[in-house]
Amino acid sequence: MLRARGLVKTYRAPAGPRIRVLDGVDVDVRRGDLVVIAGASGSGKSTLLNVLGLLEDTDAGEVWFDGERVSALGRSARSRARGRFVGFVFQSFLLLPSLTALDNVVLAARYVDRGGADPRRRALGLLEELGVVERREHYFCRAVLNDPPLLLADEPTGNLDDANARVIVGALRRRAAGGGAVVVVTHRPEAFAPATASFRIENGRLEGHILKEVAP
Repeated sequence: MLRARGLVKTYRAPAGPRIRVLDGVDVDVRRGDLVVIAGASGSGKSTLLNVLGLLEDTDAGEVWFDGERVSALGRSARSRARGRFVGFVFQSFLLLPSLTALDNVVLAARYVDRGGADPRRRALGLLEELGVVERREHYFCRAVLNDPPLLLADEPTGNLDDANARVIVGALRRRAAGGGAVVVVTHRPEAFAPATASFRIENGRLEGHILKEVAP
């Protein structure tokens, strides 16, 4: 579903040389995968996720979604590909404070028309499924409302207590088990064990291994 080869990303340090955050990273993610990427703060975890989700450009390397080379597309085409393929879960939520929890979830459906059930009804079903009495996890509902094949999660349990973190971990597992693909970057890789694959990003490279095979 997702394939990346030779990803290189550099930033210029203040009054210093360019820093190579990603140094030839290769990634393969299949349907049914739950891939966990850990690393220290500043190691490039979020940068890698943004590159895989076409939110950031690279200095070198390519990204494919379902066999389509999307990293070479223009800005508008990249945005459309991102809307078709990717859902994002951010630690910082990125919600609109003027909207209710439900309306924040429904908002995502306005940008991707997939047909089918009424988006408000689907949003209510997702909120009910997660049991969000205090509605702290509605950012996850918004990310999955349009049923994206690939879900990219940046520290999805970082702002949650243990009980609510377990709800989100369980929901991510169900997404992968249902035939989607999930990539998580986190400081808490143990919370997602067992995963399909577990990696650590260090010095711009991924180190790790496949933990279990899933059907292609």
